[in-house]
Amino acid sequence: MNRKIRKARIAMLLGALFIPTVYAGEGNFSLTSGFDYSSGKYGGTQSTDILYIPLTGTYEVDRWSFKLTVPYVRITGPGGVIRDIGGFRSTSSAPRTTESGLGDIVAGATYNVYNSGGANALLVDLTGKVKFGTADETKSLGTGENDYAAQADIFKTFDKLTAFGTLGYRVLGSPADTPLNNVFYGSLGGSYKFTPATSGGLIFDLREKASTSGAPQRELTAFIAHKLDQSWKAQAYAVKGFTDGSPNWGAGATITRTF
Repeated sequence: MNRKIRKARIAMLLGALFIPTVYAGEGNFSLTSGFDYSSGKYGGTQSTDILYIPLTGTYEVDRWSFKLTVPYVRITGPGGVIRDIGGFRSTSSAPRTTESGLGDIVAGATYNVYNSGGANALLVDLTGKVKFGTADETKSLGTGENDYAAQADIFKTFDKLTAFGTLGYRVLGSPADTPLNNVFYGSLGGSYKFTPATSGGLIFDLREKASTSGAPQRELTAFIAHKLDQSWKAQAYAVKGFTDGSPNWGAGATITRTF
């Protein structure tokens, strides 16, 4: 299959933005899974469809949070779609084919550098992430290269409303046949607490294009999160893309169990 496909959106990273982390003195562990499905033409004439099913383990202790995501990926699309982190681009009307398997494993560590506490808290987190090139490059599930990212997140609560933003920089590993540039990325959003257990809101994501042939990414996500009990939390979301570097649409859901 003559294509190099960008890694699908990591639904777990969205989940981390919906509700600010409250770090406890004692460590706790949680497992999250779900699905992320997206479809887009990325400037071509045929759609590329991506199903992303991650399993994420998170350990939180004091001001630290450590996360590891192991995903399964299935991609259906034209063979002429060439990978570009800044967006797909179509090169032919090749027949649609499907490939699947292990995706790129992602590890991250977050440190809460500031927490004002109180009802209207201000929180600032710093995060470092590594995307390991574990997806099969020969099946066009990834680049086979490692990526590295650093980002800052800020959260400010105003009674039932929480505003948040992200600014990050990603160092992209370039395959021999696809030179890639490092990119800045960011997001702005807000979450409203409808009840003590239920919140929802919007996130606008943007990323630079990673090559001259690619396109920037602009995506709006609407989400809702519900705490089922002390141990379980569920989330669902829908995504709308606005550039050739983003899917036309996407949707997903996650479920989290805290131990």
